[in-house]
Amino acid sequence: NKIKYEVVPHKKVFTAMDVAATLKVKLEEIAKSLVVKADKTYYLLILAANRNVHLAKLQKALKVKKVIIPKEAELIKAFKIKPGSLTGFGAVHQLPVIVDKGYDKVKKAIFSSGSLVESVKMAVKDYLKLEQAIIHQFSEAKKFKAKSAKRKAVKKR
Repeated sequence: NKIKYEVVPHKKVFTAMDVAATLKVKLEEIAKSLVVKADKTYYLLILAANRNVHLAKLQKALKVKKVIIPKEAELIKAFKIKPGSLTGFGAVHQLPVIVDKGYDKVKKAIFSSGSLVESVKMAVKDYLKLEQAIIHQFSEAKKFKAKSAKRKAVKKR
């Protein structure tokens, strides 16, 4: 498709957060890929790794009755893939792509290649064009759990 991209090798990782930590990049630079099922249609969502999907917002944006995040076993069966081999490219899986509003303003991002040891870095504007992505607002800031505070063992004497 005559689009510039870079293959980014890294140690074996399973999550977008692991990719960011391994490559020592900001979470905003990692394009998290997630498949949802809206009524009976599957969609590939792309959002920053520091954000979570807000299912009610997505349901409203897609004008559907129900949106769920399917179990991995369902995805493996539906798309005939191995665990961890879902890419960030909907065309590979014949899925419509929805990119979170705001992420379309990011210059470059790292996308899942379908490998646990390689990712793909490319301009987000090129990704949007390549995937003919739809843009909707469907995320919310990720709430990180604070490290557990030291327990105060107070004994009454």
